[in-house]
Amino acid sequence: MQRGLRILRRRDWRLWSALVGAIAVGVAITVSMGAAPAREEAAGAGSSRACASARGVKPTVVLVHGAWADTSSWAGEVAALQRAGYAARAIGNPVQNLTSDAAQIAAFLRSVHGPVVLVGHSYGGAVITNAAAGLANVKALVYVDAAMPAPGEMNKQLSGTTSVLETMAPSRLFQTVGSGPGTELYLTRETFVSHFAADLPLARAEALWAAQRGASPDAFATRSLAAAWRAIPSWAFISTGDQIITPASEAAMARRAGARVTVFRGGSHLTLISHPDAVTQVIEQAICSVRSRL
Repeated sequence: MQRGLRILRRRDWRLWSALVGAIAVGVAITVSMGAAPAREEAAGAGSSRACASARGVKPTVVLVHGAWADTSSWAGEVAALQRAGYAARAIGNPVQNLTSDAAQIAAFLRSVHGPVVLVGHSYGGAVITNAAAGLANVKALVYVDAAMPAPGEMNKQLSGTTSVLETMAPSRLFQTVGSGPGTELYLTRETFVSHFAADLPLARAEALWAAQRGASPDAFATRSLAAAWRAIPSWAFISTGDQIITPASEAAMARRAGARVTVFRGGSHLTLISHPDAVTQVIEQAICSVRSRL
């Protein structure tokens, strides 16, 4: 345990160093305390109440899940956004190949009338980075503990050197099912419970592990073809407790994209499930920005 705490502290220092650099290049940073009461997390500048004076047009929020997950990952955010009067759609992500996954999401986005705030978690961040390219109705991108690739980069390159995806043996990380083009990866119970969903109650983490969807290795080895964040304003939610995509890697990608950054102290790679109000607050910051520009 003590060793784990020392590692976390070293990671935090690296994260803060990266974030100091972000400040130097003009990236806006908000810090949200994971231990804060829910009412404090929900009462920040990004609250829907801040949009009260905006025009009547409301964007649709489209949420894209990551690998080893499904649309239910966004249940808390969808409920909160609907209570605030926004249309929110969590849509399926095949997690088979970045190019084809992005094309499927882009087809859905083209079916949405009016402005869109597009949100991606984990691998879903790579998907929205490609799907939104060239779509005029996507007005904001929100990355939740997510990859933000540049053209030519593969998702598997972006987890960070201290990620468990880099430090643990594949045999401990994954249960591999099938062979050839039909191969799918599932996270082992150890990986899912202890690293992927580390801040969730054990029973909840085990239930999610048991219900996880498989992911194709090709999804993580496909090179990104676009970087929608170059043309579309972006927000990044970074959990300091993320062991899958490290906070330092997320901060570096956010700095490169010129994203507005919120650092959540604690959490895990599934902070979107454990603290949906904190994530929703950042989504609402993007919504307010879009409404002020319409």
